[in-house]
Formats: sequence, structure tokens, C-alpha cells
Amino acid sequence: MQFTLKNINHFVHRYFLPLLLLVHVIAFFFPALGQGIREVHLGKFIWFDGSSLEITLPVLMLSFLLFNAGVGIKPNELKNLIQNPIALFVGLLANLTVPILFALCLLPFTKYWHNPIEIQNLLVGLALIGSMPIAGSSTAWSQNSNGNLTLSLGLVVFSTILSPFTTPLALHSFGFMTTGDYSEDLHEIAQMGVGAFLSFSVVLPSLLGILTHFLLGEKRVEEIKPCLKIINSINLLLLIYSNASIALPMAFAKPDWDFLIMVLLITISLCFIAFGTGWLIAKMLKVSNAERTSLMFGLGMNNNGTGLVLSSLTMADHPLVMIPVIFYNLIQQIVAGLIDTNMNKLEEDSAQNQNS
Repeated sequence: MQFTLKNINHFVHRYFLPLLLLVHVIAFFFPALGQGIREVHLGKFIWFDGSSLEITLPVLMLSFLLFNAGVGIKPNELKNLIQNPIALFVGLLANLTVPILFALCLLPFTKYWHNPIEIQNLLVGLALIGSMPIAGSSTAWSQNSNGNLTLSLGLVVFSTILSPFTTPLALHSFGFMTTGDYSEDLHEIAQMGVGAFLSFSVVLPSLLGILTHFLLGEKRVEEIKPCLKIINSINLLLLIYSNASIALPMAFAKPDWDFLIMVLLITISLCFIAFGTGWLIAKMLKVSNAERTSLMFGLGMNNNGTGLVLSSLTMADHPLVMIPVIFYNLIQQIVAGLIDTNMNKLEEDSAQNQNS
């Protein structure tokens, strides 16, 4: 059984990028199932700040990714993170500042674009991307690529815990770069509470996963880890499909091609810069390959699901602001798949060299 699970894990890991691309194609042509997944409601969670969360199937799927990451942490990694938290601190700082600096560098060039309204929509979209905490799915990618799960989970949880301070700060920063209604809307969003979503879908399952790890013990966790990896991969693909089934039809319902191409190029640039910043930080700090993996996925992937929710609630009169968020949400998964595939090849080449 273990041998079979190992083979299945190897197959899924090796061909995850083609599977990821296939999921997006299916979501574009056959979105009904993914949209149906998002319609499954299981109750409501209310947080002390007054914010509430409809508990849907995608929320539970995201929570499972964080729970799985908590189960998969290693005690020695946790000890090392506590003793040497600099990678965590620098990663959290970069997650906040990189999108803001990117927008500031982009701002002088926006005056050459023919449509100022489209620029405002772009900047607000970038604000919603850059102000969100690190995506919970980054832990699944780190787990699949043998990253440092403790660092990966730490980046997600602490960026979430700090979000009541960092999210308003980022949104206000972008608010000063925009004008008119767009600026006012960003400042208003900065005042909204998102504690219920972040607490239920990120913090709580992470802590439960860590507790489960210590209750089961190291030996039992190692026995069930192959099974958890398979479930994790299937869960991640279904979650991506569900998000894409909403995002892709919306993005191309009434396409404005020059705007779409401009947004696509800019979001691709931001995504590669974010992932590259993780690699650069790892090189500067001279951390292990596992920590480098976690930093790259952590800084490259933001919780854009929350950004889409906020934009739909507060900026319904400006629907184009969702396009950059939609594109980044899709691009970050594809870039993560490319990095994962490349790391997988490097590991196989290294194993072959050691055996020869």
C-alpha cells in the first residue's frame, strides 16, 4: 500500500503542471461544477470584530490545506524557526512592501496609457492583491516541493494575524496613488473587518493541524503522510478549478483586449518579481533549499480570494478592478506549477547523480 501511494504521489508531483493547466481549460469550458462547489453553504462563522463568514465548501477546502500543513510540520523545523526567525521576519516585511514598491515604480509610466479610468482599475486591483495576507495554498505547494512547512505555515499564519494592521496600511498606501471614487473606495475598504474569514480559514485549522501532529506523534504522522499528500494535491486542484470556474468566464465575458493584455503583462511581472524576491531573500540569508522553497511560494502567492470578496462587496460599481485580482490568482498558480516542476526535475537529476 505504501509503495502504491508513493507511486501515485510521484506521478501527481511529476505531472502537476499539466494537470494544473488542464484544470484551467476545464474551468473555462465547463465551469458549472466549479460554480456549484462554491454554492455549497454549511453555516456562518461570526468573529468578535463583527465580521462574519459564510462557511462554504471552498472555505473548508482551504482550511484543510492549512490543517494538512500543520500536521506536516517537523518539530526540529519549529525549533529552528523559533531560534532563528529572521527569514520569517524578512519574508513578512517583503510581502507587505514589494507590491507597494512595484506600484510606485509603475506609477510614472501610467500617464502614457490612453485610458485613465483603466489605470485606476489596475491600481485598485493591485491594491487588493498586495494588501492580502499570504495564500493558504502556498503551504500545499511548499509541501509538494519538500519545502520547510514550519516556515511556510509561519508566513501564512503571521501574515494573517498581522493583517488587521498590514491590510489597512497597504490599502491606504494605494489609496494615495489613486484618485476620485477609486481612492475613496480603497480607504473605505481599509476600515472593513476580515477577521472572521482569516481566523476560521487560516489560523484555526493551522493550530488544529499542529495539535494533531503532536497528538499522533512523529511515527504515526510519517505513516499517513503519503495519503495526506495525495488528498492535499486533489484538494488543491479542485480548489483551483473552483476559483477558475468563476474567474475565467468573468474575465472574458466582454473582453476589452488592450486592457486585458496590459493587465496580464503587469500581473505577470508582479508575480515573477514576488517569487524572485523570495529567491533573492533566501540567497542573501543563505538559508536551506527547503526554506528557499517556502519563501518563494510564500511571497509569490497572496490570498486573492479575500480580495475578490472585498471588491465584490464594496466596488460593485467598478467591476474591472477584479480583473487584475483574477489574473494574478490564476498566474500565481501557473508560476507555482512551473517552479514545482523545475524543482522536481532538479531533485530527480540530483538523485540520479548520487546513484551513478
